[in-house]
Amino acid sequence: MGLGGCIILIAVGAILTFATDWEVQGANLDVIGLILMAVGIIGVATFTSIARRRRVVVPPSTPVVEDPNRRTYE
Repeated sequence: MGLGGCIILIAVGAILTFATDWEVQGANLDVIGLILMAVGIIGVATFTSIARRRRVVVPPSTPVVEDPNRRTYE
């Protein structure tokens, strides 16, 4: 699940928790929304920590020294 999926989970969870007043028999939509938001936040934290580790630091390149005795043909 990428960053976009995590943000969608957070948004859907917030909508279920704060913007609806639906009554579903056998399910508490407020709790389901809170769970979705928590999973989304955990996903964002995991994604950012993995993305931070994937960054590769390239060491500075060594200068190229040309050999004056080497002939080049053009």
